[in-house]
Amino acid sequence: MTVIGSYVMDLQEVGEGQAALVGGKGARLGELARIDGVRVPPGFCVTTEAFLRIMAQVPSIGELLDRLARLDPDDRETTRTLSSQIRRAVEGAVVPDEIAEPILRAHALLGADTACSVRSSATAEDLPTDSFAGQHDTYLNVVGPVAVLHQVRRCWASLFTDRAITYRLHRRIDHRQVRMAVVLQQMAFPQAAGVLFTADPVMSDRTVARVEACFGLGEALVAGLVEADVFRVRGDQFVARTIAVKQRAVQPSPAGGTHLLPIPSARQAQPALTDSQVARLVALGRRIEARFGHPQDVEWCLVDDDFRIVQSRPITTLFPVPATADEGYHVYVSVGHGQMMTDPMKPLGLSVFQLTAARPMVEAAGRLFVDVTPMLTSPENRSGLVEVMGRSDPLLGDALRTLLDRGIFPPALPDADPAAPPVDDADVPAVGTTVRTAGTTAPIETDPAVVVELIRRTEASVAELARNIRTRSGPALLDFILADIQELRRLLFDPRSHQVLMAGMEAVWWLDDHLHAWLGEKGAAGPLIRSVPHDVTSEMGLALLDVADAVRPYPDVVAFLHGVSHAGGAPGDFLDELAKRPGGREARETVETWLARYGMRGAGEIDLTRPRWRERPDLLVPVILGNVRNFAPGEARRRVEQGQQEARAKEREVLERLRALPDGREKAEETTSMIDRARAFIGYREYPKYGMVSRYALYQQALLAEAERLTRAGVLHSREDVFHLTFQELQDVVRTQQVDGELLRRRRDAFRSYRTLTPPRVLTSDGECLTGEYRREDVPAGALIGLSVSAGTVEGRARVVLDPARATLEPGDILVTPHTDPSWTPLFVTVSGLVTEVGGAMTHGALIAREYGLPAVVGVLDATRLIPDGQRIRLHGTDGYVEFLAD
Repeated sequence: MTVIGSYVMDLQEVGEGQAALVGGKGARLGELARIDGVRVPPGFCVTTEAFLRIMAQVPSIGELLDRLARLDPDDRETTRTLSSQIRRAVEGAVVPDEIAEPILRAHALLGADTACSVRSSATAEDLPTDSFAGQHDTYLNVVGPVAVLHQVRRCWASLFTDRAITYRLHRRIDHRQVRMAVVLQQMAFPQAAGVLFTADPVMSDRTVARVEACFGLGEALVAGLVEADVFRVRGDQFVARTIAVKQRAVQPSPAGGTHLLPIPSARQAQPALTDSQVARLVALGRRIEARFGHPQDVEWCLVDDDFRIVQSRPITTLFPVPATADEGYHVYVSVGHGQMMTDPMKPLGLSVFQLTAARPMVEAAGRLFVDVTPMLTSPENRSGLVEVMGRSDPLLGDALRTLLDRGIFPPALPDADPAAPPVDDADVPAVGTTVRTAGTTAPIETDPAVVVELIRRTEASVAELARNIRTRSGPALLDFILADIQELRRLLFDPRSHQVLMAGMEAVWWLDDHLHAWLGEKGAAGPLIRSVPHDVTSEMGLALLDVADAVRPYPDVVAFLHGVSHAGGAPGDFLDELAKRPGGREARETVETWLARYGMRGAGEIDLTRPRWRERPDLLVPVILGNVRNFAPGEARRRVEQGQQEARAKEREVLERLRALPDGREKAEETTSMIDRARAFIGYREYPKYGMVSRYALYQQALLAEAERLTRAGVLHSREDVFHLTFQELQDVVRTQQVDGELLRRRRDAFRSYRTLTPPRVLTSDGECLTGEYRREDVPAGALIGLSVSAGTVEGRARVVLDPARATLEPGDILVTPHTDPSWTPLFVTVSGLVTEVGGAMTHGALIAREYGLPAVVGVLDATRLIPDGQRIRLHGTDGYVEFLAD
């Protein structure tokens, strides 16, 4: 069949280069039909030209599309209303003869009585970054010309389903730029059907193909009506088989459409495919993957022992693999999991962080990873690396052990000492921190006075930077920042700073380990290190309580803040407006004092492209109001004093119990020394990052000022364009006054797609993502397991919070969130417990939870998805798990 024209094209005549005319699905089907050995059911495409002609005759379509463009993606009610209006209008449109006649002629060439599938094919689907899977409509077993035209109209209209509209809004895709073609194909009536993934999307393993199969039409799988057989194949070896009990199948109805039929009980447990058929299908998939150059999601049908391919699209959910200079096997560990910031970073933020870091890092999907292959290859360093990482994050340690158990790396030497030498820079997620294998050396002796000196030196250095950076612009500014990053590195990696960090962490580890062994008490260090000195992040949260004290006496100020909170933000003159209220001048002065000390911080602060509190002080309003509502004056002072009293009481109790043991005097003396060391040094753990972020905020201010100059000169469209350039690229732009606009567009599109991906803890060069497992059997059935980082047990209402600026918390709530960084600290004042999906024993959330006396469990996989907001839970901070309670 060859029907060529502006409105209809044969599938055999189209290919990938014609997606604008026949949509993503149509273009790929045409390309599939060109691959040797791949059978595609014959058919044709109704082109986007027909769609444009129909849209031109829909009344008020321009006004409706304008309203769509202004929609909030979360405004579901308005989305549903507009969606319904547009779809009714399109479905009711009269198809003119010049469109209807070629469609019906092409259909007749397939066979007048031939049943067809009628499928949407939008121009913005089946793309490498946006699949649009399931967003548009498909109709199976369509019989007769009247039904064909009717379903074509419905496919056109499905461009405006509420789910498709929302999908485009979230991805900032212009509704006017997307067009709809329709693919009509001869219907296949298969014995079995399903999906082939040429890379396993569940395990994110590019070396394993995954086949899902059911009896009858594949619609049963798409609709979730049946359990599928699952086959996982690596090379020519079956990794796993799961044969489901398939009780029903979707079958074509004689008069058109489909219906659900029961499967005879004798067949229900039979596999839908034989092993031989699975192997043939996987080989076919590899051929398709090779043609498109990207792992594929392939829809297939089995007809008389022959496979028909009815769709292939790129798998968009796979986490990309970092680029390497060689083809060897590599293992990468996530930096973001250690930094408690797993969101993607823009290129400028990534490049500055890389310039700051202690060791080389690689980038994938806007996240940074460290290649630990050399340490895993070394039998001497391997065990130390795994032990240290496992201590900080058990899931990370288990993931690495899983790889080692496969025998990929050479075995350890028979005489190798697994504890020596110490693993240098093993705590790869923490910038500038070297962690030794626990127990390899005695805790480091350090003079507490060095902490004061280190802090004084850092603050003096930041003040000097603030004075000097103001006078720089143009290429001199970029050179100045590059030189200052070396000063930042000198401060971060100062051996004395490292010694203090290690002294504090090893003392805490020692207390936890020894007091558990001697007294049977888990997490004993937590109460002993309450209200420690020099903890700048803990002090930041308590200082907001003092801000609330300054606001509380003034009703007009509180009312103004409520108005800002309900409006979802405030204009740039927020503090000026605040000062116009009675008492507002005093309130503004207190807020500005707080911002002078902590305003350089903010969510995702290790990325210098993210906004700071200094720029958006209105983001603090919900927390300030919560403190006004929930606490009495003087709460900050009371908390510090209470923490000190509890720490002293706990120390007396521990020492008294130790003295009653054999060799109790020696144990008590050693423990006293460790408590003193922990209290002297653990607060400093948060300070190097504070110093780094202070510098980053100054860099950001200066670079945005330079970007403003570039924007006024017409080099950039907006100052935020600089965020999508690496530091080195920005140097070239400032020097040449020229920028690659297409590069910026690609970077913006890529960043948008990165936000939909979840980074793994461990990633291999094969593309396998490993999350690790908790190998425990000592928890109740149904409980969610994590890492205990702050002891205690608490019950309360789970509040699932994804954005600290939108949190509304009440005393007693248990905060459940993907991860925390210092910007979350003010929320810790209110809650009674903490659950995170990411974190380790020495990351921010753990340290602040212990400081505030909050039971905390971190590293709980999928906590924000598995724990409903408002669910009552019991948090076992001591034993590291979460239980669900009846409401």
